[in-house]
Amino acid sequence: MEKKGEILIENVIFIVLNLIYLTILILFVMSRGAGVAGLEESYSKQIALIIDSSKPDTYFYINIEDAIEVAKKKWGEDNLDKIVKVSGNMVTVKLTEKSGQSYSFFNTVRIGKIQVREKGVYINVLAKE
Repeated sequence: MEKKGEILIENVIFIVLNLIYLTILILFVMSRGAGVAGLEESYSKQIALIIDSSKPDTYFYINIEDAIEVAKKKWGEDNLDKIVKVSGNMVTVKLTEKSGQSYSFFNTVRIGKIQVREKGVYINVLAKE
């Protein structure tokens, strides 16, 4: 009789530990995707892909209002020009001093002035190099 009781307790402990593990895993994935790193990665890829598909003398706007709100909390309103940088063929989105995400593009164009406004970023794609 004792063996049947032990098997039941072992199974319950195994199920509870698995549920705890899965809960921690799900919480980690949700926090990673919705945090600063997720925003930086998403917007750097999005901007790089738009630059890749753009033609010379193109001017485009991307709404990055949620990223700007995060940057305002971390840096203040005076440093919004630091959010998006294009250097060579790399787009870098940086929302805090210690973080940042870069993504490269393949289109051989020059990037003009990047203007970050209240709700988004304006990027001017100039002629091919």
